[in-house]
Amino acid sequence: MTHADTPAVQGGPELAQERRLVTEIPGPRSRELAARKDAAVTRAVGTMLPVYTVAAGGGVVVDVDGNSLIDLGSGIAVTTVGNANPCVSAAVAEQAAAFTHTCFMITPYDGYVRVAEELARLTPGQHEKRSALFNSGAEAVENAVKIARAHTKRQAVVAFDHAYHGRTNLTMALTAKNMPYKHGFGPFAAEVYRAPMSYPFRDAGVDGPAAARRAIDVIEKQVGATNLAAVVIEPIQGEGGFVEPAPGFLPALLDWCRANDVVFIADEVQTGFARTGDMFACDHEGVVPDLIVTAKGIAGGLPLAAVTGRAEIMDAPHVGGLGGTYGGNPIACAAALAVIETIETDGLVDRARAIGKTMLDRLTALQADDPRVGDVRGRGAMVAVELVQAGTTEPDAALTARIAAAAHAQGLVVLTCGTWGNVLRFLPPLTIPDHLLAEAFDLLAQIIKES
Repeated sequence: MTHADTPAVQGGPELAQERRLVTEIPGPRSRELAARKDAAVTRAVGTMLPVYTVAAGGGVVVDVDGNSLIDLGSGIAVTTVGNANPCVSAAVAEQAAAFTHTCFMITPYDGYVRVAEELARLTPGQHEKRSALFNSGAEAVENAVKIARAHTKRQAVVAFDHAYHGRTNLTMALTAKNMPYKHGFGPFAAEVYRAPMSYPFRDAGVDGPAAARRAIDVIEKQVGATNLAAVVIEPIQGEGGFVEPAPGFLPALLDWCRANDVVFIADEVQTGFARTGDMFACDHEGVVPDLIVTAKGIAGGLPLAAVTGRAEIMDAPHVGGLGGTYGGNPIACAAALAVIETIETDGLVDRARAIGKTMLDRLTALQADDPRVGDVRGRGAMVAVELVQAGTTEPDAALTARIAAAAHAQGLVVLTCGTWGNVLRFLPPLTIPDHLLAEAFDLLAQIIKES
């Protein structure tokens, strides 16, 4: 298939908001492209659902064969405001016409500064803040650790069971799961330690403060507070299974960090920018991190990430110690400003809560009728089910894979995750219309019943 053979389909909100299957999934044109991918792209870059996209918007993704799939993935929580949001598209086009790049470290520009100002306004806490912009969540997490080490003059870093923080060397060390993220890629960065996470479904009788005491005991005995630069944690874990710690866990951990001059780093790469029904997941319990890391939903699909935090911590590295050729690219900054405007103008924080209520209600009803649905959890438009062998807490990865494959075949883009691969996660764009969300969960209920 040549480029000319690819159908021209207009994306954005005007795209027909319907599930439509005109071929099997994947269709013949997608299979042809998959063969070309196999010949040209390393096999190490996998694809979960090999349908090749020509348009997307609202709550659908349209492939080269004309199939229209319901999107419950948002490019892994990236296209929060939609795949072709008009405000974002216009801002990108305007900036691209002016200039695409100069490198902020050489000749700076207003967009970078405006994004930093918006991050200071929006992120938790009223203290004086500074930001640095990067390209990806992993890059931003790695820089957050650098900043914490520069500030504290300490080296050790603690991450948690089930954590995912990225694929660079340091962030692989912070990440808990071996396959597919770490296997064969070591040795990893030193001075990284792991503490137990609060996991309510698997922590019978352990409330949040007790789980925090358990984690702190491990940290104090195995690391030592005087050696510790930072604690890095996802307020709701992403790839680890959408694990939401029990109430009180994060505040207790933060209090301990404050008492011991340890930098508390919140990794909100997946949870940030309205995804959880708050602008940031930390807002739910009033947690004010020292540093907050954002990416994914920040720029509507363009590569941008940030570390934002207390001015005295952010200013600890020497001049020139942070940066990068593309960090805070002007086009990505224009997109981010448009994303923030859209979230606030269109009331997308409230929309995330409404979507979350719909999903939780539907999934809780499924759980009541099916003992294999072990847990339903999440907040806002970040919800998951953990699937187990009936009547136990034993993970059932095979069932999860069957359900995901059946959903894909029926035109639902769903993702899996979790340490044991037994979690179905749902991350619809906040632009998905109600009728598509209802259809998706009607179909999912039938698939689960038949699996």
